[in-house]
Amino acid sequence: MRVSEVDILIVPGADGASEQHWQSRWEAKLPTASRVVPAGAGDAEAWSRSVADAVNAATRPSVIVAHALGVAAAVGAIPQLTKPVVGAFFVAPVDLSEPRAGFPAYSNDPLPFPSIVVASRNDPAGAFEAAEDIAASWGSLFIDAGESGGIDHQSGHGPWPEGLLTFGKFLSRLPAS
Repeated sequence: MRVSEVDILIVPGADGASEQHWQSRWEAKLPTASRVVPAGAGDAEAWSRSVADAVNAATRPSVIVAHALGVAAAVGAIPQLTKPVVGAFFVAPVDLSEPRAGFPAYSNDPLPFPSIVVASRNDPAGAFEAAEDIAASWGSLFIDAGESGGIDHQSGHGPWPEGLLTFGKFLSRLPAS
């Protein structure tokens, strides 16, 4: 698939994504990308509903690009989707082995679309092993980002060109809908 064939939905983590964050840079660079702004800050159910609303309002099939707690919001939106998600690129998922910020533990059910999970070995918000396990449960391709912190601009991942290249390869391999 090409960027022009999908709506790319950027789902930031709890702190949003500053202008220096790779998600903001990708949003500015990719012409079909838009940010999903949570309807209720701190409300897990409303946050997931915001993701579902964005997917359901899309004019093309959607690809979700979520970071940190945004991954939980995106996965929580799945039961509410009425339009297709053709893929998801999940980066630095927060460890939800114990519920956090109102989000329940992740489901172990396979995801209904292709996905990639990128995780760091020293992410302060997510245990590497937990990310690896959930990626296996979901049927996601798992990418070990080494010791990359939270994979955000504070950890030196402002533009994150390697991530954009990986996303581009992932997008190009998605089946046409």
